[in-house]
Amino acid sequence: MPKQYLPEFKKQVVLSIQNGLPVPEASRKHQISPSTLYRWIKEVAPANGQVFLTNYTTLERKIQRVEHILQIIRLSAIIENVPLQKRLEILARLHEQFEQYSVHELCEALNVARGTFYNHIFRKSDRTKYIEEQQALMLQVKQIFDDSKQRYGAEKIRITLAENGIKVGKKRILAIMNELGLVSIRENAKSNYKKRQQYQKHNLINREFSAKRQNEIWVSDITYFKIKDYAAYLCVIIDLFSRRVVGYRVSRKSSTHLVTATFKKAFEDRGLPADLTFHSDRGGQYTSDTFMSLLRNNGVKQSFSNSGRPYDNAVAETFFATFKKEEAYRRDYSSEADFRKSVDEYIQFYNEVRLHKTLAYKSPARFEELYGQEKTQDL
Repeated sequence: MPKQYLPEFKKQVVLSIQNGLPVPEASRKHQISPSTLYRWIKEVAPANGQVFLTNYTTLERKIQRVEHILQIIRLSAIIENVPLQKRLEILARLHEQFEQYSVHELCEALNVARGTFYNHIFRKSDRTKYIEEQQALMLQVKQIFDDSKQRYGAEKIRITLAENGIKVGKKRILAIMNELGLVSIRENAKSNYKKRQQYQKHNLINREFSAKRQNEIWVSDITYFKIKDYAAYLCVIIDLFSRRVVGYRVSRKSSTHLVTATFKKAFEDRGLPADLTFHSDRGGQYTSDTFMSLLRNNGVKQSFSNSGRPYDNAVAETFFATFKKEEAYRRDYSSEADFRKSVDEYIQFYNEVRLHKTLAYKSPARFEELYGQEKTQDL
């Protein structure tokens, strides 16, 4: 004979279910089958029972749908295809921005072991501390170097730091000097003297920032933008005639290769122009034997800004200021790839769309198009 339950007991069980206790859990707790519990719901609260059952069924379907979606994501292996380092960076950002998600939930969602995630957080903290110390040390090295009138090398800087209670190895100081481009004048005083003599009267444009035709004068410069804990360097080449960016490149290093690669592509894209003048500041990348030989071998005249005169290269400087105000300062870059994409999109806008006052409010592309049409008519 089936077990009999008092009406009051049935009401209490149904009430607990209506207050949120899942039917399967109520079934286990009271050792009563789910079908019996559903029958009690209809008996005890017929008006609300059907609503409850309908809502429960709807909820069950939603849960099943979510489970299916998660199964599909796992079967696709799309999360595993994302590099672990990238997943750790995403987790760190989500953990910092959204308090409602536990570390367990976050790690399970992106299939990352919690121990691995915690190690990443601790390493990131240690790395941030190291970067702060490194930046402070770089300032001190630069200060000592400047105080010596650029005479001290790594060993003398090491000794000076030690006298001030800062013990750092010569190798680390040498690495900092290389990164900052600090070279003792004692090491290459003679070659620098010859270069100064060679470049003394080599400013061919003298702040005359105009040209009569395309590919007559190009100006170039390098800037950098901080992305998280490293710098991304951007080299651009601009045609003074149309203010068009004819070449650009992004790199982790401000090297001679950055400049030569940018020039080679621009020179090829513009049809290997003849009778071209290339103007820049006197940075080591532009005064290197490699780059100077590249220009000379292609018949390009080289022009330099005067030392300590940034306005001698004002067009390139202005472009960088405009790029940062209109694009870079408005973004929070998550990676070098993100920065590259931003540069690509902005330079396309700058060349194809942006109106320039110096071009009678035409874009560089439109200005060159009209110039081409006038040349055709003259023929």
